[in-house]
Amino acid sequence: MRFLILTQYFLPETGAPQVRLAAMIRELLRLGHTVEVVTALPNYPQGEIFPDYRGHFYHKELWEGVCVHRVWMYAATGAGIKRLFNYLSFMITAMWGLRKAGKPDFLFVESPPLFLGITGYLFAKRWRAKMIFNVADLWPETVKALGLMRDGLALRLAEKLEAWLYRKANYVTVLTESVRHKLINDKQIPAHKVLLLPNGVDTKMFKPQPADMGWRASLGIPADKYLILYAGTHGYAHGMEVILEAASLLTDTNVVFLLVGGGSEKKRLQQLCEQSGLSNVLFRAPQPPECIAQLYSLTIAGIATVRDFSLLKYICSAKALPIMACGKPVLYSGAGDGAQLITNAKAGIVIAPGDSKGLAEAVRNLVNDPDNAAKLGSNGRAYVKKHLLWSIVVANWVRQL
Repeated sequence: MRFLILTQYFLPETGAPQVRLAAMIRELLRLGHTVEVVTALPNYPQGEIFPDYRGHFYHKELWEGVCVHRVWMYAATGAGIKRLFNYLSFMITAMWGLRKAGKPDFLFVESPPLFLGITGYLFAKRWRAKMIFNVADLWPETVKALGLMRDGLALRLAEKLEAWLYRKANYVTVLTESVRHKLINDKQIPAHKVLLLPNGVDTKMFKPQPADMGWRASLGIPADKYLILYAGTHGYAHGMEVILEAASLLTDTNVVFLLVGGGSEKKRLQQLCEQSGLSNVLFRAPQPPECIAQLYSLTIAGIATVRDFSLLKYICSAKALPIMACGKPVLYSGAGDGAQLITNAKAGIVIAPGDSKGLAEAVRNLVNDPDNAAKLGSNGRAYVKKHLLWSIVVANWVRQL
C-alpha cells in the first residue's frame, strides 16, 4: 500500500510527534509499504526555520529512503494570533507539497493542528484516497480545558470543524483506549472507523547501557549527584512547576533534576527556577533521541508530568516509554491512562498531578532503595518489549486497516 503522511512536525525537529511518525514510517517500510511525507520546513521548538532550510519555499529531500516534501510556513511559538497564523499558513502551503507528491492509497493526517484536516480532506477526495485522521490530542477540548481558549465563536467553529472532520475521515486513529471509547460514545463516531495506534518505543535505541562518566562531567553534573531526567517538550499541559516545587523540597539531598528540551513554557520555568534560587535544577537544549538514550544511562530515574485538568484521564505521556525501555523507574506525576500504564507494568511510582510533596517523597524512596529502583526499571523494560515495540504496534494497526 502507498501511504502519504501529512504533518506539520517532522525530523530533524525534536518532539514526541516527530519521533512517533519516524518510527511508524520505518515499520511501514519494513512491512513492504511505500511512504511519502509532506511537512513544513523544520522550525520547532524554537519557532525559527532551521538555518539549512532558510530561503526556500519548497524543499525536497530523502530521509532514510523516503521522499520528504517540505514547504514554507509562518514559524512561531506559543499561543495567540501568531500560532494561529502558524497553523493556517501550513494548511495552505501544504497544498503545494501535496501537489508534488504521488497519489496514495491512504492519506494520514497528523493532528493537531486541526485545520490541517481540511487540506487532507480536499486532497483525499481529489485522489479518491482513504483519509486517516490521527488524533494525537483531543483538540479543541484540551485547549478549552487548559483555559487557552474561551467559550465563544472561535471555539464553536473549532468544535464544528472537529465533528466535520470525524465524519469525513475514513478512519480516525487514537493513542489510547480511553480516547477511542470517548469518540465512539460521546462523539458518536462509528466504532469501525476508530482505530488504535498507541505510542510505541524503539528498544534498540533506548536500552540499558553503561554510564559515560566523562560525558556526565561535561554536563556539569558531579559524580556524587543522583540525577532525575525530564526529556521532552516544556509545554503548559505538562505542568512542570511540580518538578521545581519538588526540587525545592530536596535541597538537603544530592538529587539534581535535569530538564532537557524546549517549548513555550521553558523560559518561564527558567525564570521561576532563578527566582527560587534552585541550584539543583539544570536546563539543557533539545537533544536527538540517541543522546536522550545516553542521558538515561546517567540517571536513577526519569520523570513524566501531566497537568491536573479535566481531560487528563485521556493522556498517556509518551515520555514514560523511553524511560521504561532504558530500564529506569518512572516518576509519573499524572493520572488516567498514563498512570494506569505505570501501575500495570509495575514500572515506577505514580504521584497525583501537581503533588510536589508526593513527588519529592517518591524521589527519596528511589534514592534510599536502589534495589527497588532497579526492579521497577527492569519491570518497565520487560513490559515495553512485550507490548509496546513499534513493530508490534504498527503491525496491529495495519491489520486493523
